[in-house]
Amino acid sequence: MQCPYCDEPGTSVVDTRETSDNEVRRRRECSACGERFTTYERHESPSLTVVKRDGEEEPFDRDKLRTGIERACNKRPLAEDDIEDLVDTIESRIRAKDLKSVTAEEIGEIAMSTLKETDEVAYLRFASVYRDFDDVDSFEEELEELK
Repeated sequence: MQCPYCDEPGTSVVDTRETSDNEVRRRRECSACGERFTTYERHESPSLTVVKRDGEEEPFDRDKLRTGIERACNKRPLAEDDIEDLVDTIESRIRAKDLKSVTAEEIGEIAMSTLKETDEVAYLRFASVYRDFDDVDSFEEELEELK
């Protein structure tokens, strides 16, 4: 495994644990720079197609989902592991539908409901981008609904 800090290939596993989603979480340490980092091993899930708003289809991209969640959670009191758990929960809820394709709208709604349960500020941030708030009134309406 290549170190994400110094790009050296020599790392060693310090700790290994199974997570609740049948993943293997490994803490690794770089032999060159001594930095520690976490890797996850998960079973390859069956392919899932996302149908975007314009009708275009693309494969489900977990990293794309993670990026959106990370942006919403920026400067919030959530650790990296908490964000990874959020992404895991959202993906599990999507895959629990047991469909070959899912709409981007369904993914957004599942993400928003999961964020709403976890961090209301992150939820509002995500909703403002996802629902494309045009003005302050749209934002206030969502905020009132949250209250």
